[in-house]
Amino acid sequence: MKILVIGGGGREHALVWKLAGDSRRPQVFCAPGNAGTSRIAVPVQVAAEDSDGLFAWAQAQRPDLTVIGPEVPLCDGLADRFNAAGLRVFGPSQAAARLEGSKAFSKDVMLAAGVPTARADFFTAYEPAAAFMRKVGAPIVIKADGLAAGKGVTVCATVGEAEAALKAALVQRVFGDAGARVLVEECLQGEEVSVLALVDGEHVVLLDSAQDHKRVFDRDAGPNTGGMGAYSPAPVFTDSWRAWVLEQVFGRMLAELRRRAIPYKGVLYAGLMMTAAGPKVLEFNVRFGDPETQAILPRIEGDLIPALEACVDGTLTPAHLRWKHEACVCVVMAAGGYPGAYRKGAPIVGLDAAEALPGVNVFHAGTAMRDGRVVTAGGRVLGVTALGGNLAQAMENAYAAVGKISFEGAHYRRDIAARAVTRKTM
Repeated sequence: MKILVIGGGGREHALVWKLAGDSRRPQVFCAPGNAGTSRIAVPVQVAAEDSDGLFAWAQAQRPDLTVIGPEVPLCDGLADRFNAAGLRVFGPSQAAARLEGSKAFSKDVMLAAGVPTARADFFTAYEPAAAFMRKVGAPIVIKADGLAAGKGVTVCATVGEAEAALKAALVQRVFGDAGARVLVEECLQGEEVSVLALVDGEHVVLLDSAQDHKRVFDRDAGPNTGGMGAYSPAPVFTDSWRAWVLEQVFGRMLAELRRRAIPYKGVLYAGLMMTAAGPKVLEFNVRFGDPETQAILPRIEGDLIPALEACVDGTLTPAHLRWKHEACVCVVMAAGGYPGAYRKGAPIVGLDAAEALPGVNVFHAGTAMRDGRVVTAGGRVLGVTALGGNLAQAMENAYAAVGKISFEGAHYRRDIAARAVTRKTM
């Protein structure tokens, strides 16, 4: 069996690791991959955004299954192109991927479906956006409508911060066309949780919950990033909420998409805020989360390929997923300066020592090989991930592994999962 995984980050390394360990022992290819994936998958020197190159490779090699990791190729319609050529692909259509590609479309579907979400409005010019923002007041959230590599959302504590965020998007155009329209949204209060689900067009199976840590510094300080770490499961998301979200969020969204003749197959990720009034949807993503995937996949018992194939075939059942009782924590080690400017090419030391620890996986995100050495090649460099009998043990194991690794300028949060551990021990 041949499997192609598209993407080159930590999420893709985790997917490659899980798929390569399947009982069928498939041959896994990764395009373009990184220094970590190259140890367990065949590198394909084609960028994840190069739809023509990926399609040509797949036409020639005919993989049995393709798993599309990042959102950009999904929003560009790569899954449609593969399906039309008779290539089995795990990932939603371009029409369905608009749930992530357009905040306006996603909000419209949520409101039509009756899914609980924040109040919001959209603007293409600064003055009316600023007037609406001042009317609502701070705190408030400013979101670029299109894809902005995880950096298009600004949570503004003051009116001044919101004015600056609106000017950055609508006047300075720091997000390009992705920020030509912005959503000005009510700021929901509570604790965030990530709930991912596998979907086969009709049936939905929830994965265990996770919680991401977006802010760059401890205690949720500093600017938003692509994610500085994650853990699973999230204790704030109880079993009673699980059943409610399955029906009121995923069930309603998929029913509304079907009403619009947009079938959904793949993974659907709901970012939820656990408010005093219950869960409300912050956003939807149409792919596995990063770094949530690194904390979720090690907790799956047994094979993942049958579940992905069932999504393609429309035969998904809850029996396709079994979960370990262990918890998992992923700590992102980032390059100095991230999420701002950072340098590349710093040698990374201690990877083998970290992975020698029980229950530890070091998932590469921004790495490359140079002269036989692993070096930094991105802002988020590594996702140091560990299992444990509970969240406290998993957290301890993850940070023990982090302590084995070093590279120039490395920085990381020291409180990944701390809030959940404190809650569990109170």
